[in-house]
Amino acid sequence: MSAEDVSLAVRGDLRAFERVYREHVPRIHALVRRMLGSDEAAEVTQDVFVRVWEKLATFRGESAFGTWLYRLAINVVLTRRGQLGRRRARMDDDPARFERIEARASQRDLSIDFESAIEQLPEGARQVFVLHDIEGLTHDEIGARLEVTSGTSKAQLHRARMILRRHLG
Repeated sequence: MSAEDVSLAVRGDLRAFERVYREHVPRIHALVRRMLGSDEAAEVTQDVFVRVWEKLATFRGESAFGTWLYRLAINVVLTRRGQLGRRRARMDDDPARFERIEARASQRDLSIDFESAIEQLPEGARQVFVLHDIEGLTHDEIGARLEVTSGTSKAQLHRARMILRRHLG
């Protein structure tokens, strides 16, 4: 994708926007799938790109387009969670909940389905795990985006890692 495609898309060129879409949709879909699960990934990914089209005129090139798009995608994901009425329940501090999650039997000779394991995490732990370990955000950045303390982010990450370790064997 070229900066020229972004520039043309900003001016309303639909073909340029389609090229931008094709370039970025795999990464955005993966992000959405990891944060919300497979059931909502396709629809929310489309919502992200509808929002991109609506907000494209606000892109000023002060950061890389991919960075701008990624931030917008996270905001759409978080808005969707709020709309679904799950936002308040995303951080589960009940330690017993994590003990009740079943671990998959260890099968060293089979490939590990990491994506499936991530989907099994409780919402808060999954969000923090994806944002920290996969996308590289700091606990302070995660706290700001999810409106939690960095300590809560660290605790959720620890829980996510423990669950994944147990689940993946």
